[in-house]
Amino acid sequence: MSTAALGTAVTAEPWLSLRGREFRSRLILGIEQYTDPTLVSEVLRSAACDVFITTFDLEQTKPSLLMSDLDEAVGLDDYVWIGTTSFARSRQDALLTARRLRDSYGIDIMKLDVRPSDNLPHNAQTVTAAAELIAEGFDVLPFILPDPATAVALEQAGCAAVRVMCSPVASARGVVDERAVRETMAAVSIPVVLEGGLGTPAQVVRAMELGADAVLVNTAVAQAPSPTKLAESMRLAVEAGRLAADQDLVGPLDK
Repeated sequence: MSTAALGTAVTAEPWLSLRGREFRSRLILGIEQYTDPTLVSEVLRSAACDVFITTFDLEQTKPSLLMSDLDEAVGLDDYVWIGTTSFARSRQDALLTARRLRDSYGIDIMKLDVRPSDNLPHNAQTVTAAAELIAEGFDVLPFILPDPATAVALEQAGCAAVRVMCSPVASARGVVDERAVRETMAAVSIPVVLEGGLGTPAQVVRAMELGADAVLVNTAVAQAPSPTKLAESMRLAVEAGRLAADQDLVGPLDK
């Protein structure tokens, strides 16, 4: 997909490159909650995304879209295609989901989530699962609670980037512990994506101001009265926050 087609959310240089595939847009949208492939296409384009995420629901309790319908509506060749284990409640489920995604679609970039019944990332299981997937040839983007030691362990294991929770998924609380998030980001040299609880454009601006390389948003957009309009607002929020961070326009951060 061309830079012109995606809009100004695409940066001149990729913030992450994996096996010749480049992540340029700093806004990533989850699409697990959608039931209309045309809306998925409109939302991804309004947000100027360059990543398409897909998964398997091992328990088959979540709504799903046919890949053939998505391909016709979205044009999957225009996107970097990655998998997610966002429905996995254990390390074992995460591994099984990742393997099925690779076997079915050839996906080797995995957005790794291990979230038990409390729906919070389980850091220890995530580190173990990440190491196993990397040993099997996956590029891994794991999701963790803010913790510098865990982030360092994942970087040392060979993760391509780390995703750090701002607040519980779908809570719309924004970044609740800026100190912990900043310390976690500062502990690693790989890219950091902030996500979880980013419910408004203002919260996305703040996440980017803190120094995130990218943000991932899902529920806020999927459940908005107009998902396409909020997707565009989130894109502009990413641009504003990134500009402020790059130009050192942000005042002293809370201690």
